Amino acid sequence: MAEIIRVEDLTYIYNQGMPDETVALDHVSFGVQQGDFVGIIGSTGSGKSTLITHFNGINRPTSGKIYIGGEDMWADPKQIRKFRFQVGLVFQYPEYQLFEETCYADIAFGPKNMGLSPEEVDRRVKFAAGFVGISEEILKKSPFELSGGQKRRVAIAGVMAMEPKILVLDEPAAGLDPEGREMILQQVKEYHRRTGTTVLLVSHSMEDIANYADKVLVMDNARVAMYAETAKIFAEAPHLLELGLSVPQVTKIFIRLREMGLDIPQDVYTVPYAVKTILAARKNAEKGVL
Repeated sequence: MAEIIRVEDLTYIYNQGMPDETVALDHVSFGVQQGDFVGIIGSTGSGKSTLITHFNGINRPTSGKIYIGGEDMWADPKQIRKFRFQVGLVFQYPEYQLFEETCYADIAFGPKNMGLSPEEVDRRVKFAAGFVGISEEILKKSPFELSGGQKRRVAIAGVMAMEPKILVLDEPAAGLDPEGREMILQQVKEYHRRTGTTVLLVSHSMEDIANYADKVLVMDNARVAMYAETAKIFAEAPHLLELGLSVPQVTKIFIRLREMGLDIPQDVYTVPYAVKTILAARKNAEKGVL
């Protein structure tokens, strides 16, 4: 699979040259394959939010390079708008960015700015709205008449309607109740599965990352601390805890069971995996293996 994002020696300094200058990213390098679903985790101030704002040109590197689809984003600053159409960024609490008179108009805003025909804009609006569970009736309403979860889905649909090659989401389920949280994340995962779009998901919830991401990038102190498949990252649960991060509750249970002397793996990070592991351990015990 081709590499769609390549970050090389990326450094970003806030207020450079000022007394309060802060290094937010310190020589960060990694790559993302086309079609990956990457979870990005890290404690507050680790650099993860600053990192994702570089992917569609909101921030420009102090030094280092970012390649999208093999192209250097900043080789020609006049072309940066092209990359902003390729990388859709959903900020935390995106519903605060809704401003049009109807939900339809809000979702259509991005595609219209891309210069698409009215027919193509209409197709994209209806496709994206259907994906996130927004009915035609709701499309006619003002976004300010909707519930918090519905507003969130409209805002995400507005980015999906631009059909970016890369979808970046910063805590997309923040502040929602468990049902709303599950709905949003399931819809993002289904969008990823059906479209093949590369997805980067920033979340403080280890359960969310464990359940949805195929790979995990761990940021710590402005640098990449770990980057690997999800199972390998959570197999290093003690290291994650040392970095001040949490791990899924089910992982904590299995760590404790290992400490009690049970010969079971510690890379368990989802409930289905936990059930499978326990059944396998029980079967082995019945055979006298344990």
